[in-house]
Amino acid sequence: MLTVTEQDGAIIRLRWRGTTATPAPTPLLAEAARQLAAYFGKSLKDFDLPLRPAGSPFQQAVWLAMRRIPSGATRSYGAIAAEVGAPARAVGGACGTNPIPIIIPCHRILATGGSLGGYSGQGGNETKLFLLALEGAAAADADPRQMRLL
Repeated sequence: MLTVTEQDGAIIRLRWRGTTATPAPTPLLAEAARQLAAYFGKSLKDFDLPLRPAGSPFQQAVWLAMRRIPSGATRSYGAIAAEVGAPARAVGGACGTNPIPIIIPCHRILATGGSLGGYSGQGGNETKLFLLALEGAAAADADPRQMRLL
C-alpha cells in the first residue's frame, strides 16, 4: 500500500504504508494514483507529475540525476557521484532519504560491479529487485544472496 502526499500542487512524499485517514481526493492525487497503477501494470515507463521533494541542494542534485535514468536502465552510485561531483557514499545517503521513491527512481542505483547496494524502501532489496524486474532491468537477475551493502 502506498500513500502519496500533495502540497501546493506538487507531490512531496510517497510512503510505503497506507494511512487510516483518507485525504480529500484532488486531481493531482488522482493522476498520481493513475500513473502508479499504470507503472505497476507495465504500461507507463516515465512519470509526469509535478514533484517538490524537500531536501538540501546536494540531495536535490542527486534526485534530479536519478530522474534522468531511463526505465529499465541502472547507474552506479559512483556514476551518479561523478555526475554531481560528490563521493559515492554521499549519493547513497541521498538515495536513502529520497522522499518520493518509485517516482524518483532510487531503485535504479546499483553498487559498483552491479551488486544491488541497499534500498531503504519497505521490503529492502527484495522490493528493489521487484521494481527492477518490473522495468526489465538487467540487475533483476541478480542473486539476492550475493548482495553487498554500501
